[in-house]
Amino acid sequence: MPSSSASTTDAAAKPTAGTGGVQSLERAFDLLERMADAGGEVGLSELSASSGLPLPTIHRLMRTLVACGYVRQQANRRYALGPRLIRLGESASRLLGTWARPYLARLVEETGETANMALLDGDEIVYVAQVPSKHSMRMFTEVGRRVLPHSTGVGKALLAHTPPEEVRALLARTGMPAATEKTITTPEGFLAALEQVRAAGYAVDDNEQEMGVRCLAVPVPDAPTPAAISISGPAGRVTEAATDRIVPVLQEVARDLATALTATSASQG
Repeated sequence: MPSSSASTTDAAAKPTAGTGGVQSLERAFDLLERMADAGGEVGLSELSASSGLPLPTIHRLMRTLVACGYVRQQANRRYALGPRLIRLGESASRLLGTWARPYLARLVEETGETANMALLDGDEIVYVAQVPSKHSMRMFTEVGRRVLPHSTGVGKALLAHTPPEEVRALLARTGMPAATEKTITTPEGFLAALEQVRAAGYAVDDNEQEMGVRCLAVPVPDAPTPAAISISGPAGRVTEAATDRIVPVLQEVARDLATALTATSASQG
């Protein structure tokens, strides 16, 4: 991997007080996350304004990230996330799904329905793990499948605490096509649904992605990346009465999974 004398001679390369980390690394990862939050492409002045770092420091860090393939410079002189990040993201998603599987299996055992885990990747929901129900009639969602947030329980769970203006911007980018006659197709309707999620503590997909299927979902609290878990099954089984029984199980498993993921991150730090 290319080296950069600029980043090692910069004062930013000094260890961060109290953390044992290297400041230049922390700053580089912070810039990558800010780029992702901005949609993947930004200018140096935008990064400077949002991060508070001086332009020369940002330029040196970005030059190193470009040399490593994690960032690329566009023809318009703006910077975009680079293709080398894709391999890292795919590997991390697979590992996250592997860690989650025992918890999803527990959900299946306690609820009887198919259990899923999904992440918010850009403007889309991507399913990273699934354990199928043991019923002969059960729901399948292919791992790796991408869907739009507005028609899914996991999408509502993941966006419930996102500022309304950011939700509106996302919906404007993706559109709100109707998957079924019950799909929410207006920003106002979706924002009202998110308010219900915040009040209830869980999200519902009631025949909105596929007719005859109901899904219950909750976010994984304090996950290293926004994540949600859900159960899905035939509407005839995932009834209102079943919801009262299933939601506490979902919430408990989500908390336990969050604890496990936090412990894994700490042990690798």
